[in-house]
Amino acid sequence: VSPPAAEILRSTHFFNTFLGVLSLSVDERLTIANMTTEWGALAGVFPIDKVTEEWLRSREKKLKGEHARINAKSIDDLFSDLPVADEGAKYAKEMVLDLAKVEPHVSGPNHVKVMKSVSEIEKENVKVHKAYLVSCVNSRAEDIAQAADIVKDKTVAKGVEFYVAAASSEVQSETEAAGDWQTLLEAGAIPLPPGCGPCIGLGKGLLEDGEVGISATNRNFKGRMGSRNAEAYLASPAVVAASALKGFICMPEHMVSECTPDKEGEDAGKMIEKKEEIVEGAESGAMADLPSLVDGFSTKLDASIVFCDEDNINTDGIYAGKYTYQDGMTPEQMGEVAMDNYDPGFNQEYKNGDILVAGFNFGTGSSREQAATCLKEKGIPLVIAGSFSATYVRNAFNNGYLCLECPGFVQKMREMRLGDGKLTSRPEVNASIDFARWVLVAEISGEVFTFEIAPVGQAAQELVVSGGLEAWVKSQM
Repeated sequence: VSPPAAEILRSTHFFNTFLGVLSLSVDERLTIANMTTEWGALAGVFPIDKVTEEWLRSREKKLKGEHARINAKSIDDLFSDLPVADEGAKYAKEMVLDLAKVEPHVSGPNHVKVMKSVSEIEKENVKVHKAYLVSCVNSRAEDIAQAADIVKDKTVAKGVEFYVAAASSEVQSETEAAGDWQTLLEAGAIPLPPGCGPCIGLGKGLLEDGEVGISATNRNFKGRMGSRNAEAYLASPAVVAASALKGFICMPEHMVSECTPDKEGEDAGKMIEKKEEIVEGAESGAMADLPSLVDGFSTKLDASIVFCDEDNINTDGIYAGKYTYQDGMTPEQMGEVAMDNYDPGFNQEYKNGDILVAGFNFGTGSSREQAATCLKEKGIPLVIAGSFSATYVRNAFNNGYLCLECPGFVQKMREMRLGDGKLTSRPEVNASIDFARWVLVAEISGEVFTFEIAPVGQAAQELVVSGGLEAWVKSQM
């Protein structure tokens, strides 16, 4: 049985237009692709090129051709018919990043989208208590080798705990054979087992009240790596290792913050200008007819709202990491802690049956489905946001939970300052949603406004009516 067909694919594609992509190893591509989810994309897709082929051939050799998917035949078949974009394919947006002008940055504290260059923050002398070279994102063999090169014959600063964990047991074995793992331990690093740990707030070495941590992981949301009263920064493995040695956030000694343009950089600049001319002429696709409603889908909903006036509300804020692996929690208990890590005062404003209204890129972060189901269990009928993380929306619909994009409504709420400067508020707004016309009518301060809602296709409607993908599949059997 095939599930309802997908109607929208939100992904980020990287192209070999310049030499930048060609220079990236598979490990580096994996890290970048992983981070595209923080932009709201569902996936990051790199071209299948010579770098990819060399990596696959190397993997096949290590696996001795015994792997079901990575073997000589499967690789040959892949490169005989490479998947590529259709000629003339149109994209919602095109961006060009000149790698020759990029210098190391850190994100934080407690936010992936707040950042400074390392050369700038180094002047602030931000003391660190804990440093982390852990997780599946930035603790691969290349990363560990880079960190080992920085700490070789040196010692971790007094008062700093430097934790290391390989991305997998295979990676740890590889780094042990290369001698890099031992180099880190000799410098004073504290080993942790491969797998999920501090990154998700599990096990040893979590941040405590008042501490500052710097981590080569992919997320640093408030409370994710320990206490909500701690500060967490994100950085590259090299910056993490250098900071562990100095005791404050700093640039590795061998790195130069200023870029020196070369001939290739000048040529790239000319190509970028030409590319921008092409992008300016790009056209967006025409909007299709409004989808009709499937049997059982609501035609109308009237409700009051609770307003969380923040962009990028992440899944850690919606459902804290400390609850993620507590499988014994009942649905009622999940609902009770929903939004608690975003705002401990959320329940003081919320009333059962309120619609949750939030800013843009709602649900960014880890793909935990509890961040959708906990709101459902809390009694929140649906979420309205300016936009959503694509991963969050997929989890929501797969669990029969409705998400609606209505940027005009969110912007109007902000224009009228209805958030009251608080994380959570309950403004006197009555919202009425007409699903047949896909509009939201809101009465705000005595005025009536009408806003368009991004329509939900019939495939997603079926999931909501069925109560989720699992229930839908059962209904088809």
